[in-house]
Amino acid sequence: MVQQLVEIFEKANKGFLKEQERFIISDVSERSICGELMKYLTNEISKTTFSSYHVDVEYNRNDGKIKTIRNSEEKIINITCDIIVHSRGESIEQDNLIAIEMKKSTQSQHEKNKDRDRLLALTKDTFDDVWSYDGKTFPEHVCRYMLGVYYEIDIESRIVEIEYYMKGKFQKKYIKQF
Repeated sequence: MVQQLVEIFEKANKGFLKEQERFIISDVSERSICGELMKYLTNEISKTTFSSYHVDVEYNRNDGKIKTIRNSEEKIINITCDIIVHSRGESIEQDNLIAIEMKKSTQSQHEKNKDRDRLLALTKDTFDDVWSYDGKTFPEHVCRYMLGVYYEIDIESRIVEIEYYMKGKFQKKYIKQF
């Protein structure tokens, strides 16, 4: 399933970078770029077995409450992901598919690392190594995203740095030109 999600993201990103190059290099805000990438992800998701899932920008709710995670220091923090693919609570078995955190290369290293830490937490299977799946209840803190994507845009060099996170761990990194 994770490989299928990677392929969905790759197809969406390829079309996005090809068709929206001028938009990206015009130096619009990260939020605007996220909104455009969301459209491509929505299109690709609609062609798959995940077609009932939603792609949202800056979504911050979990079963009606503000989304929280437990970070590496065990602090509970509120979160709002740049882009997520999820069921909006319609599938307790697998609500969360993809979390994307986007940054421009001009952001501080501290801010970039906060996004990476968030993806590590979001892709963990659980926070306390115990999650009793009863088919009715979500975990207290958001987790179990199948795929986390860190997406950094360097407008000047016209490259995107992409990192994948799965099961609470960094998996791989690559650079793509646009």
